[in-house]
Amino acid sequence: MNATLQKAYDAELRAARAATAGRDVEVAFRHLERAHILSQRHTSEHVHVHWLMLRLAASVGAWREIIGQSTRIVAAGAFSHLWVPIGNTGRANVSAMKPMPIPDDLLSVLDNDGA
Repeated sequence: MNATLQKAYDAELRAARAATAGRDVEVAFRHLERAHILSQRHTSEHVHVHWLMLRLAASVGAWREIIGQSTRIVAAGAFSHLWVPIGNTGRANVSAMKPMPIPDDLLSVLDNDGA
């Protein structure tokens, strides 16, 4: 990850932590989704976001999300370096194989990463 991407990724994780502390689960998930998009091509960061999504889901008893994140952690570890569905939010409510549009502000960060 270059410095610009790392900074954006870290900002999303900080925002997710703040939302979690404020018990705003949906906002926390939105920031984790954005961190997921930023991290997809970087295996350790990608797996870490899925781990954080799993922990958040477990904290609120969201069983579908817990199961989905459990499988995505394994897939992220195994396949991030080979192929990822670009723009996918990483949540259990979307296909793990579906490419999705990337928000414009994240696209500009990713365009400069070179990954």
